[in-house]
Amino acid sequence: MSENNIIIDNQKYVFQPGQTILEVAEENGIHIPTLCYLKGATPTGACRICVVEVEGAKALVASCSTPAAPNMVVKTSSPRVIRARKFNIELLLSSGHHNCLAQDLDNDSWTDAQLEALSAKGHEDLCPAYGRCKLQDLAIEYRVRTNHFQPSEQRYAIEDASPLIVRDFSRCILCGRCVQACNEVQVNRAISFGYRGSSAKVVTKGDRPLSESDCVFCGECVQACPVGALFIKGEISSGDLDPGIKKVRTTCSYCGVGCQLYLHVKENKVIRVTGVENVGPNFGSLCVKGRFGYNFINDQKRLTRPLIRENNEFREATWDEALNLIAKRLIDIKDDHGPDSIGVFSSARITNEENYLAQKFTRAVIGTNNIDHCARLCHASTIAGLSASFGSGAMTNPIEDVEKADVILITGSNTTENHPVLSSYVKRAVTYRGTKLIVVDPRKIPITDFATFWLRQNLGTDVAWLNGMMHVIIKERLYDEKYVNSRTVGLDELKKTVEKYTPEYVEGITGIPKDLLVKAARMYAQAKAASIIYSMGITQHTTGTDNVKSVANLSMLCGNVGIEGGGVNPLRGQNNVQGACDMGALPNVYTGYQKVDDHAIRDKMERAWGVKGLPAAPGLSVTQMIEKAHEGGVKAIYIIGENPMLSDPDLNHVKKSLEKLEFLVVQDIFLTETAELADVVLPSASFAEKSGTFTNTERRVQLVRKAVAPPGKAKEDMEIICALSGRMGYPMAYNDSGAVMEEIAKLTPSYCGINHGRLEHEGIHWPCPAKDHPGTPCLHIDKFTCGLGVFHGIDYAPPAEIPDKEYPLFLTTGRVLYQYHTGTMTMKSQGLNDLAPNSFVEISKRDADGIGIKDEDMLRITSRRGEIKAKARISEKAVDGTVFMPFHYAEGAANILTNRALDPVAMIPEYKVCAVRLGKL
Repeated sequence: MSENNIIIDNQKYVFQPGQTILEVAEENGIHIPTLCYLKGATPTGACRICVVEVEGAKALVASCSTPAAPNMVVKTSSPRVIRARKFNIELLLSSGHHNCLAQDLDNDSWTDAQLEALSAKGHEDLCPAYGRCKLQDLAIEYRVRTNHFQPSEQRYAIEDASPLIVRDFSRCILCGRCVQACNEVQVNRAISFGYRGSSAKVVTKGDRPLSESDCVFCGECVQACPVGALFIKGEISSGDLDPGIKKVRTTCSYCGVGCQLYLHVKENKVIRVTGVENVGPNFGSLCVKGRFGYNFINDQKRLTRPLIRENNEFREATWDEALNLIAKRLIDIKDDHGPDSIGVFSSARITNEENYLAQKFTRAVIGTNNIDHCARLCHASTIAGLSASFGSGAMTNPIEDVEKADVILITGSNTTENHPVLSSYVKRAVTYRGTKLIVVDPRKIPITDFATFWLRQNLGTDVAWLNGMMHVIIKERLYDEKYVNSRTVGLDELKKTVEKYTPEYVEGITGIPKDLLVKAARMYAQAKAASIIYSMGITQHTTGTDNVKSVANLSMLCGNVGIEGGGVNPLRGQNNVQGACDMGALPNVYTGYQKVDDHAIRDKMERAWGVKGLPAAPGLSVTQMIEKAHEGGVKAIYIIGENPMLSDPDLNHVKKSLEKLEFLVVQDIFLTETAELADVVLPSASFAEKSGTFTNTERRVQLVRKAVAPPGKAKEDMEIICALSGRMGYPMAYNDSGAVMEEIAKLTPSYCGINHGRLEHEGIHWPCPAKDHPGTPCLHIDKFTCGLGVFHGIDYAPPAEIPDKEYPLFLTTGRVLYQYHTGTMTMKSQGLNDLAPNSFVEISKRDADGIGIKDEDMLRITSRRGEIKAKARISEKAVDGTVFMPFHYAEGAANILTNRALDPVAMIPEYKVCAVRLGKL
């Protein structure tokens, strides 16, 4: 017998060293029941349900924690094993309040048909886990009676003070799955075992309620719980046995991670969300928004019919009336003022197929390149900077590579709040693999708790500290000379630029202690594989493109681009920012970043679309369209799924600009702040009501599947765009979104091997150049997209606005965990609102004391552009001299204050830095 062979139930199987008996069995389709076992966590064998008989062993062994061994002979269902499992199930059933159908099994004479009928009984009033309880399933499978043991007393009261999760300790079997899910999978470290013996329970720190603990309400514990001890507040289970419930797999519509989830649907309503296990990028994990923020789909305030403004009021209209009016007005404006007097805002919240149609409509029908979307406000500088350095403006490595890094550098990313599931990769790497973490951020964000080094820089000084790290690395010859010499150009220019950025000089600019800068530089440079993760703290500056180029410089200098566990990894803030860019919802490129001013590319598009004279000059960005509207050059804007009246900087200016338009169309799922200014409002379908694809932050193209019908007369964005196009003289007819993807594939080299059929099980990373190509998770392995990587020598430049006597404090803006973007979706879920109800001003204790402010005081915050009111939040996260505000809230809208000064290359506004003053009301 081979040394890697094991015999299970008289069959020989090959195993890999390190595999457990359970893993070998599962790999070969052999069923061994489990209860406490949680994939991805350390097996404990605590429940003893997975016991098996091993030849030569005196006692039964737990298959989940017992390694497979050469020549091992295993029996998974011998009489001895069955007796032990039944005994253990009886013990578990007696350990608490388990009044499920298992108690009806008072003898061993049930037939399979009787068991099936019993399972369908209406016991949903007894337990919220009815129909999906693993203990219940085991009791049925093994025909277990529960009257052999006296049930234990209920020692702890039900805890239902949390807005989202209820804990019923009487149903807890102390299996530990929730503890492992929290500590080993999500690594939130919010719960553990407490007390001893019969008093044992799962506790938070200090045994406080969840709502007063470190819990972030990701719900991982709820999904992991095999019984009814943890359940969603307000959820009354009718179980997975209910034939009226269907599960539809789709892609999350929040951040750019692209988590796979199930929408549980009953009577055309989404009633629950769970994570899809065993499939990336999330492998069952979700964040609080993905799991609990679905109420907007069913919300009563959804737009259901087109609206037309008459006499400064909206009235309901038919689709024909609304679309005919839009077509006429756009044609008239085009005839009177030219096609470039019209602009289109596409959206990161609609599908790839719909973004493709939006840019096709803009270019082929209106005849302008004036199309853009919210990437302009978040990652336009990423596209510009990384394209200049690498030839591609996308994340270089897959998400799973984060756990393969030896060092991770996070800067400008509040990862745990903005990309929670991806942050778990970082936390697992640090906690269980020994990965070193460097965090560079002006705020004491939660991820700093996992950091070896935290560098707290002054706002807007990123080029300086990056140059400082490179100065140390070059001076000490820690850079990868072989890699640099063979794969890059421009090192001499970089050396000259960073020469003056000594640690002392950098400390004077950034405030980062010189010794700490040197230690961090050495740690990064000496790593075999080092990953850089960044987000809008790097991009949303007037120097955003320079910041990104500097990040690229550092990564290339140490040979970290094109290797496993390395790379430059910008985290997209919205679900389909990457896809909207890929689809050409940008003013200067078609799909796949094919330039509009390239004659050969235009000719290809003209032939494919059956048009002539596509515009050659790049169009206007979102920020430029707002300015041109203010000046009178842009007369009409068609906005799809965007809300610039909360998301854009200097909102007073934005409002004036939109009010100057001759015609404004807004297409959305709610009557947003922007829609309230429109001449025509079109009701569109949410992500749950359409099919298509999103592309996540790692370039993974994934399916979106229709789960429910749109409310009222609302239509899919694809249908609306095609109908409008036909009324303007250019018919666009597709059988479904799959047909649109086929057209995309024909025109887009990086997508040409992608179709909906290939995405059924798992997404594909572009570039995917052929239908038999597996996709490209890691870019630039052998060479950069542009051939040789390009170093850029970049000097530090200060922010556009700095504090002075009149406005003595810096303001920086961002997101909080429990809300998303402009709140259109998350604020329809009461539980999320309970956790993050209002805007606030985060301020350091020293600054608060200096102004005479106490926690929860109502403040007036004023900048050169306007003023708002919000409550003070004194926090150790804040740095002296800088306050932070979230931008989600219409009440206390932070973007009334922000500066619309632009990066000259990417045209991205400087959201992250402006000057303000505070006053107590």
